[in-house]
Amino acid sequence: MSARDLLALVSLAALWGASFLFIRVAAPALGAFPLAVGRVLIAAAVLYAVMRAIGIRTAIRDNARELLTLGALNASIPFVLIAGAELRLTASLAAMLNATVPLWAAVFGAMWLGERFTLKRTAGLLLGVFGVAVLVGWSPIVLTAPVVASIVAILIATASYALAGIYTKRRLSGASKATLTLGQQLGAAVWLIIPALVQAPRAHPTAPATGALTALALLCTALAYPLYFHLIASVGPTRTTTVTYLIPMFGTAWGAIFLHEAVTRGMVLGLGLILLSVLLVNDVRIPLFSAVFTHRSARNTRGKTNCFDGA
Repeated sequence: MSARDLLALVSLAALWGASFLFIRVAAPALGAFPLAVGRVLIAAAVLYAVMRAIGIRTAIRDNARELLTLGALNASIPFVLIAGAELRLTASLAAMLNATVPLWAAVFGAMWLGERFTLKRTAGLLLGVFGVAVLVGWSPIVLTAPVVASIVAILIATASYALAGIYTKRRLSGASKATLTLGQQLGAAVWLIIPALVQAPRAHPTAPATGALTALALLCTALAYPLYFHLIASVGPTRTTTVTYLIPMFGTAWGAIFLHEAVTRGMVLGLGLILLSVLLVNDVRIPLFSAVFTHRSARNTRGKTNCFDGA
């Protein structure tokens, strides 16, 4: 993974880490379906205006069926499930559960993309999950039926995200980032518009909820998804989904900055484990370490004679 791709990965994590906070603020007031459809429609309108202004063309009609499926897997299903779950779960717990995306992606990638499960990548995936657990902490959670249902909903959402990455790689690899980004929002709106209209009369828009929805649409959707599809094309779906290891870190940071939440030693340790897991899964080479190991390898082989010399 190049430095540019790693920067894109971290930026995407920062944006999506904030999304859990915005959803937590907006979902109780707006409801899951109105929040989700508002998110994709605002993002689609902004993306279309920007693309039109700078002359970017899309091929949405040519990929309409595939984009409808992508809109379901990568937007409407997870957006609604996560928003509904955060009516009962905290934003940090939702972000922690979201870290299961790379596990689903690794399994699906092995099944359908022929990606190898190396020992290093397996260790990185497991370390990332452990790091998330340390970061968020092991506070006791009362597992009532609604809480369990919310946890299951987030796990289904993470599986849907992972499937979306695989589906994009298999069926939409030739589509441009602009087509994928705008087409996904429009595809999701098709699925969401009717249930959102049904639920809309029960919504009670407040100023904080409206502001959170706007930020969710502009920052966490219109700005974030071009980065996401760039990473899918550049480093593949499995490595891209390791962004979910960084999301709890940023969710905790935003909470500390804006909500004055405490940062414990366990969170700092979890952050270190998560960063290490991202390096392992993505095969990122640190120049200093690479130089040391290269020098050591050269020193160890110096002076040795090939057993076939002089044969």
